[in-house]
Amino acid sequence: MADTAALNALLDRLRAAQARDPLPSWRTRADRLRRLARMLREQRTAFAEAIGADFGQRPVEETELLELFPSLSAVRHALRHGHRWMRPRHAPTGLAFLPGRNRLLPQPRGVVGIVVPWNYPLFLAVGPLVDALVAGNRAMVKMSEYTPRFSALFAEQVARSFADDEVVVVTGDAAVAQAFTALPFDHLLFTGSTAVGHQVMRAASANLTPVTLELGGKSPAIVGPGADLAQAVERILVGKLVNAGQTCIAPDYVLLPRARVEDFVAAARAATARLYPDLARNRQYASLVSERHFARMVQLREEAAAAGARVEALGAASEDPARRLFPPQLLLDVPQDAAVMREEIFGPLLPLVAYDTLEQAIGYVAARPHPLALYLFERDRAAIERVLQATQAGGVTLNDTLYHIAQHGLPFGGVGASGMGGYHGKAGFDTFSHIKPVFAQSRWNGAGLLRPPYGPRFRRMLELLLRHG
Repeated sequence: MADTAALNALLDRLRAAQARDPLPSWRTRADRLRRLARMLREQRTAFAEAIGADFGQRPVEETELLELFPSLSAVRHALRHGHRWMRPRHAPTGLAFLPGRNRLLPQPRGVVGIVVPWNYPLFLAVGPLVDALVAGNRAMVKMSEYTPRFSALFAEQVARSFADDEVVVVTGDAAVAQAFTALPFDHLLFTGSTAVGHQVMRAASANLTPVTLELGGKSPAIVGPGADLAQAVERILVGKLVNAGQTCIAPDYVLLPRARVEDFVAAARAATARLYPDLARNRQYASLVSERHFARMVQLREEAAAAGARVEALGAASEDPARRLFPPQLLLDVPQDAAVMREEIFGPLLPLVAYDTLEQAIGYVAARPHPLALYLFERDRAAIERVLQATQAGGVTLNDTLYHIAQHGLPFGGVGASGMGGYHGKAGFDTFSHIKPVFAQSRWNGAGLLRPPYGPRFRRMLELLLRHG
């Protein structure tokens, strides 16, 4: 579906339906959420199999844990709290304007566009869709062309579960995506690379479409001087190696004390053997999504090695281009101008960067574009606060990896080059709502004292306001 006119027709149909019911009742919103949850449960096996086929090898366990579970959990949270989020909210009124009253009215933005990446195609479609629906919107969802089997199945099942003026799923290549992001949505959420994020924001600006950009960047894991090293290594590797590193918030590199580098290497080998025994035949280690992505991992590694980096394989498995199996590898002593130190890796290569003081590690992070995630392994509270206060990141998990994305009470989003805006839970409801401010003037009020003509009484009132207002 690459025809711009066809995309506009879909948007017009959704917009017309929203105009007929601009403020859906809680009953309507809850019904949509329940239909979404029912679809997820009924298609649990089919969705996992389709994603596995698209990747070549993607363990069902990872799809169900990292995609199905958070999707269903998001629906449950929205059903539990959405009715309360809809209510008008009290807002304080300035003393000078009493007895008038302020309030805030959440209203749906209208039709939301959602652009889904390939790495977690189920969760990154359903997560924002839940927030759009609980806020009372209709939605158009553009799936990734890199997961064609799942994209087609998801489109088919959404069409069975929703009316064609409630939620519409669009498939197609990059040209379709480009046309999609140029549509005049009431809000557009894009998840993907920073480079494409620039293009999306330019396209949306033509319509002054508000955007939420969930991008990426080089998310650091800092091993502090007071960290439990063995625990830190295992948790960093779990965050790095699920989905073979194809995770936007995966640890991209590790900062650690210089004296602990070799201990980290040894502990990483042991942890990898525990997590993925017999890696060459282990069906619980994901493939890279495409030949192109596999070739990019090889190129990043070879360029770093040619520049003097030391490559440490974590296990005896060999690379298998036919299966796109790329075993995890550490990179040490990598020159800072190497591509693997400049670009988001998005795969199972993990550079180690040694530091002499924690302040040096903080400076290293602070001097670079703000990452989507930051991980700190440390027990000393003063050191933790020092890192939190001196660095910027979209989100943080302390003494583990990835878990901040699963918290319904925390907004998920980037900052600077890693994105703008956030969603999940109430933050997602607010993102996809216009929180309309309303001031209600009292029948009896003092506003008449401030109207023209401006005489002595006006001046006395103005002086009073300037002193106490």
